[in-house]
Amino acid sequence: MGAEVITVSTDTKFVHLAWQREEKMLEKVKYPMGADPTGKVSQMFGVYDGNTGLALRGTFIISPEGKILNSEVNFYNMGRNIDELMRKFKANLHLAKRKEEGDKTLKPSAKMVGRVYDAFK
Repeated sequence: MGAEVITVSTDTKFVHLAWQREEKMLEKVKYPMGADPTGKVSQMFGVYDGNTGLALRGTFIISPEGKILNSEVNFYNMGRNIDELMRKFKANLHLAKRKEEGDKTLKPSAKMVGRVYDAFK
């Protein structure tokens, strides 16, 4: 679908290799797993917890231009839902395509309250 997937955590590359080797759910992972042991990248994205030295579970959809389109931050013990992530990704693809074609999209305003359904009829 044209996306590049990268995971980043405050773990080292050696921890990532161990996870990929030992965890059956990760054995076929082909995307890069970035190590951020200093927390620099995690701090840039606002998910670094200075008290623990760990990163919260942040998920970001970033446009080719570098603009954050969606973000979701979960606590350490909460996983992510790939179906919901794909819904958001596909929605962003759809909106980008519609914008290029000049089709109608919603413009947030007080006038839209109670009228979203009618805007798509």
